[in-house]
Amino acid sequence: MGYQVKGRLLEVCTCNTLCPCWVGEDPDNGTCDGCLAWRIDNGMIEGIDVAGRTIVAMVHIPGNILKGNWKAVLYIDDGATQQQQDAMLKVWSGKAGGPIADMAKLIGEVLAVERAPIKFEVEGVKGSLRIGEAIEADLQPFVGATGQTTALHDSIFTTIPGSPAFVGKASKYRVTLPQHGFKIDLSGHNAVQGSFLFEG
Repeated sequence: MGYQVKGRLLEVCTCNTLCPCWVGEDPDNGTCDGCLAWRIDNGMIEGIDVAGRTIVAMVHIPGNILKGNWKAVLYIDDGATQQQQDAMLKVWSGKAGGPIADMAKLIGEVLAVERAPIKFEVEGVKGSLRIGEAIEADLQPFVGATGQTTALHDSIFTTIPGSPAFVGKASKYRVTLPQHGFKIDLSGHNAVQGSFLFEG
């Protein structure tokens, strides 16, 4: 039956701007702790409507991003049904194939799957993200001389295969997940926005 999901990405990480992981270089600080959030605006997964749902991966990348061995905490927004949750996890784990499977295989260990209220907003060129009490970020893309947002195309790594990534920085990036080894409070570090269309 397959799947097709379309939506938007908000992403922040501990790398400086711009994040070298996207071009296959080592993270600025040797490791990278990133929050990757995909909001599905329209989509069906094996006959299950997942429009309006959000899935988030809070990941620790221990070295070069292409070498994998990521550790991840996955969040599903608490408005999702069990069927929707299972369907999204099937896609984002790579079990349903398609373009997201190449990224999913880089995750070596899923530390937890949790449900939380998720606030995902994009207003013009600004975005904000809140995952329960654990994660918050505010981000804004860079703007070029023509007034257009700065985009990254054809990078060796991407969280939105097939789509341009609009790069910028986060004025706020806070994570309080000591039970999983995440404690972050940064400003002015890497951020990415974009749209996606995944089919499998």
